[in-house]
Amino acid sequence: MIGSLDSKVPSGPIESKWEKHKFESKLINPANKRKYEIIVVGSGLAGAAAASSLADLGYKVKCFCYQDSPRRAHSIAAQGGINAAKNYQGDGDSVHRLFYDTVKGGDFRAREGNVHRLAEVSANIIDQCVALGVPFAREYGGLLGNRSFGGAQVSRTFYARGQTGQQLLLGAYSSLSRTIAQGGVQMFPRTEMLDLVVVDGHAKGIVVRDMVSGEIFSHAADAVILATGGYGNVFYLSTNAKGCNVTAAYRAYKKGALFANPCFTQIHPTCIPVSGDYQSKLTLMSESLRNDGRCWAPKKKGDKRAPHEISEDERDYYLERMYPAFGNLAPRDIASRAAKTVCDEGRGVGPSGFGTYLDFADSIKRLGEPMIKERYNNLFDMYHQITSENAYKTPMRVYPAVHYTMGGLWVDYNLMSNLPGLHVLGEANFSDHGANRLGASALMQGLADGFFVIPTTIANYLATQSPGSRPKTDHPEFQKAEEENRAQTNKLLAIKGRKSVDSFHRELGLLMWDMCGMARSEKSLTRAIARIPTLREEFWGNVNVPGSGESLNMALEKAGRVADFLEFGELMCLDALARNESCGGHFREEFQYTAKDPEVQKGIVCEGDVKRDDTNFCHVAAWESTGDPSKPVRNIEPLVYETVHPAVRSYR
Repeated sequence: MIGSLDSKVPSGPIESKWEKHKFESKLINPANKRKYEIIVVGSGLAGAAAASSLADLGYKVKCFCYQDSPRRAHSIAAQGGINAAKNYQGDGDSVHRLFYDTVKGGDFRAREGNVHRLAEVSANIIDQCVALGVPFAREYGGLLGNRSFGGAQVSRTFYARGQTGQQLLLGAYSSLSRTIAQGGVQMFPRTEMLDLVVVDGHAKGIVVRDMVSGEIFSHAADAVILATGGYGNVFYLSTNAKGCNVTAAYRAYKKGALFANPCFTQIHPTCIPVSGDYQSKLTLMSESLRNDGRCWAPKKKGDKRAPHEISEDERDYYLERMYPAFGNLAPRDIASRAAKTVCDEGRGVGPSGFGTYLDFADSIKRLGEPMIKERYNNLFDMYHQITSENAYKTPMRVYPAVHYTMGGLWVDYNLMSNLPGLHVLGEANFSDHGANRLGASALMQGLADGFFVIPTTIANYLATQSPGSRPKTDHPEFQKAEEENRAQTNKLLAIKGRKSVDSFHRELGLLMWDMCGMARSEKSLTRAIARIPTLREEFWGNVNVPGSGESLNMALEKAGRVADFLEFGELMCLDALARNESCGGHFREEFQYTAKDPEVQKGIVCEGDVKRDDTNFCHVAAWESTGDPSKPVRNIEPLVYETVHPAVRSYR
């Protein structure tokens, strides 16, 4: 057992912690920086920003991605915007308000110091991105435009129509491309990380597979950075790209890195509903649409009439009714559970009954269709291409789906894991969003970690390592890791079973969604924990992976990732079972407000809202691998709130 965890958050007033930490951080002179090599795994916003920034500082950087180009990183899929506390609208925003909204939005399960730093550097991110040429939307007079997102009563979200992630990624990619051309970054596309190499207790390299040739080999470095995104695809159906996986993070966990709060997963309330068993992923409809769209469902159970046939007084604008102060811009976890409740009552719409309406009729009447097209045209086009429905004329049908993961590898204030030398950025770490991420904050965190945090904090580790002291890839630990991964590859290819990799992934995903999805209970989690090891055993005895390991083999790639999901899914369920409370996206059915609670009677919360237990669970759960996926060890980091004191999370 690890024991106590040191977050390394500096002392002093929260407003000065980051400045104090920057001043007290170690420095490395320019000549010595050239002697250090850093590996960055992942080339999305966090990875591309980190690789280019570190190269600009003079470090030698190797950057790896499994896509054919960094431009295909999943950061490209973000739609609605990026938060920053610039207060351009003069509506009362500030660094402190962004900090407070993020802590409250995470249901008081995030680390205060990290969140305040994120709010502080948010304004710098916008300036950096404008300098990189990101075409943010602008007002008529030329100033950058803003819109609102869930969980906030100010307009602080900067955006580029409905493709903000794409434009930000192109900006970060331009910076990465410049440093590649200058020789500061060596890029390795179509290369998948298979393992972390630990030498004398420090992360000193990785084992990778060339996805085209099949060759397995190693790279050594003075420090390793993982910026590999989240694990939402454990549910099979999610809004994530099909390639998104947990492998890099999970294999680091198996080498000693702690995995924090894995049960904290985010369900996005507005996605295109599942249409059949043939689907392999789901499509997000941006939260920004809730600025102008109103969520409603029929008041009458089983009402199958077309939406235009249902009169205004027969409609239930459920978010406006339940959470009048925030209305349709209630946070994602709350809006998702409200939609689920409506459908569970038999008032869902669409062929499956799992859907509610997102209606733009009032906004089109007020603003005109051209204005709505200007704001959201690409999203409406996407919806039309998938559903053949015109959302300008009839309401969109939406339903919650897995979108983001707040859990991740444990890191301290320097973004270094408990494993010295291993740093983790963006969605791959746990630090900033608690039990629920507010919309438009993922892009903010990824760019903050990559452009502004890790370039300062990584020196605190590198300064303890002598320049040029890193091991070479002929070190026994590298050779051992390579052989273990070759053996696993050969084992997968040799099974020659009767079931495809996708069939196992689909079965696991359905199990996770039903037992550990939007709602969990002791009963459902216990059932999942009993079933997953059996499914895992069946996988290793009956999966069929065609082809060979010496060439491009997508089935082999998926098999390795699903093998990790089959272990990681159990860890998620164990974490959810151990956390006997509800908070944010972690909704345990046993722990919710009822009509008898004074908070409901006073109108502070709604019946069915999550009920935290701050006495017993105001902490981070950081899981330690023992080698047996069914028997991890639970460590805790107490969460100390000096500035924002935990309170009942109300959006009414």
